[in-house]
Amino acid sequence: MTFTVLIPARLASSRLPNKPLADIHNVPMVVRVAQRASLSHAARVVVAADSLEIVAACEAHGVAALLTRSDHPSGSDRLAEACSLIGLGAQDIVVNVQGDEPLIDPSLIDAVAALLESRADCAMSTAAHAIDQLADFLSPHVVKVVLDAQNTALYFSRAPIPVGRDFNGQAWWESSSLPKPLRHVGIYGYRVGFLQTFPTLPPAPLEQLESLEQLRALWHGHRIAVHITLQPPGIGVDTPEDLERVRGLLSPDS
Repeated sequence: MTFTVLIPARLASSRLPNKPLADIHNVPMVVRVAQRASLSHAARVVVAADSLEIVAACEAHGVAALLTRSDHPSGSDRLAEACSLIGLGAQDIVVNVQGDEPLIDPSLIDAVAALLESRADCAMSTAAHAIDQLADFLSPHVVKVVLDAQNTALYFSRAPIPVGRDFNGQAWWESSSLPKPLRHVGIYGYRVGFLQTFPTLPPAPLEQLESLEQLRALWHGHRIAVHITLQPPGIGVDTPEDLERVRGLLSPDS
């Protein structure tokens, strides 16, 4: 199996300015992400940046990076441009690793890529794991996914799904006879041909309602294979508090 990891990175962030360059023990965060991704079996790891500052920071640490347009409306658009710049073919597989995941599990990257390679019926792959806290199940900030018998996504939502007709909170949650709902993990595998088509698809009403870009793929009839991992994802960095937590989990020598 051959695949490429692409890491979209842009300086603009409302909650954490210049987030890709946030310092984690003297290493920019996006470099930390790329270093973790390089422990996977990817043929190459490339940062797709919106600024020369990010490109320079990556190159200073031996990480491949390329400059993309600064006006892309989404990470998917940035990745589509990156695929063209590095000359990937329509059937090649890329894995989108977010630039704010410095604790990403390399084996999860491999699993998402391998799943897509094995599922010719799917244009994308992603991951999920069982939710073990009722508060997470009820939270709109935790995205849930429901699967079919082949572990293909039926729907993603911020609402608590699936839910029984007689759902009454704690009693249903504590039932030992029902499988736990699944939390979506924000890592994606794409076939390059679909990734380059995706930005041209009209935004879907459900995508706009839930603010979940992956619903555009489902709305237009494309299938998403889902790898179920036993491990919860590492901490993503959205706020200064998240950054401090990650700094505490990584040693200065790591």
